[in-house]
Amino acid sequence: MRHNKSGRRLGRNSSHRSAMMRNMVTSLLEHEKITTTDCRAKELRKVAEKMITLGKRGDLHARRQVLQVVRDSKVVAKLFDRLAPRYQDRPGGYTRIIKLSNRLGDNASQSIIELVEEGFTPRPRKQAAAAPVAAPVSEVAADVADEAAEEQV
Repeated sequence: MRHNKSGRRLGRNSSHRSAMMRNMVTSLLEHEKITTTDCRAKELRKVAEKMITLGKRGDLHARRQVLQVVRDSKVVAKLFDRLAPRYQDRPGGYTRIIKLSNRLGDNASQSIIELVEEGFTPRPRKQAAAAPVAAPVSEVAADVADEAAEEQV
């Protein structure tokens, strides 16, 4: 049983899977759109969102953390210089997955994963409704006692 083991295995061992995710996130950040299977796109979304969040931080430690995953320095420079400022006011949700038809060779479901481009307009926060004022305990106890007396009569 796979209790508390998150993530999809994708038919690969761990080193192959991590290398594949590194290559895919590098391609996604470089081209801003790639076509892959649904399962791979959903796993890639997790890694790509973390990389963009690190890019938004913009400090040296974040750049070194991104370089551990994305080994191409030109792509890392693009992430920190062009992509991260684009998403500075967006609190997550930097990617979009669009379903396509199935692949002809093995009938695997295909999808496009791309970086979101349109601007983000935050919704105004709702005002907290005023809490109803509770009656003092003595009044509530008196009401309960009156109702009990009426039922007995």
